[in-house]
Amino acid sequence: MQASSDELRRAGKRIGVVPTMGFLHEGHLSLIGIARRRADCVITTVFVNPTQFAPGEDFSRYPRDLGRDSQLVESAGTDILFVPATEEMYPAGAQTSVEVGGLTRFLEGKSRPTHFRGVTTIVAKLFLCTKPHVAVFGQKDAQQLRVIRQMARDLDFDVEIIAGPIVREADGLAMSSRNVYLSSKERAESPVLHESLLLARDKVLEGEKDAAAIVHAMTGLITSRPSAQIDYVSVADSSTLEELDTLSRGREVLISLAVRFGSTRLIDNITLIP
Repeated sequence: MQASSDELRRAGKRIGVVPTMGFLHEGHLSLIGIARRRADCVITTVFVNPTQFAPGEDFSRYPRDLGRDSQLVESAGTDILFVPATEEMYPAGAQTSVEVGGLTRFLEGKSRPTHFRGVTTIVAKLFLCTKPHVAVFGQKDAQQLRVIRQMARDLDFDVEIIAGPIVREADGLAMSSRNVYLSSKERAESPVLHESLLLARDKVLEGEKDAAAIVHAMTGLITSRPSAQIDYVSVADSSTLEELDTLSRGREVLISLAVRFGSTRLIDNITLIP
């Protein structure tokens, strides 16, 4: 892959990369579309990264369908599909990882303390393999986006990190490869995640500044669905990801959540400026 990327750069081509774990949906395809508009050559990667899964998480059952993915990425405008083997990304005896500090202590990092080390390590390796000018990531993984931007800045990766907006189903559920895990009852109740974020938005627009009051309202709505079990509901500073007590005018906030429906853990978020 590096040889191909070197050749593209020598030819003066602008490279865009869209890293994915596969089992693609319209959200992923929208990211490829963004890359297509910002680059001459689009590389989509498919790699289910074992190091970002903790023991007991869903690595072994994470949905995979490379044949379907190949057709989808081609139709969306991908020029190169890069599907590395695990031993290519993590050769025998590998001892090096990439870890971002403070930002990973919050939100997902509390529940999944080894997760972001796996994410930043594989993204750094994919950047080195594909040598992109731009890389596109979805806003649904808001903390991941923030962490990758920090890593790219700190390690002097000459890559522009672009955020793609969340793509939703008609009922508001954020598209996710894990949505296929949901039972019919869980799927029927899962739009409450987006409903709770809209409730938070409305409260902020009405002038609510107390973060605890916003969290309380969201929690009450989510727990009204029998299959929902809250991991966290958060109102945090968008830049530092630290929890806020009080919202300040003009200071962007990230309102995010992680909720389980049965064994399926889903995340969602919105950003607001009071």
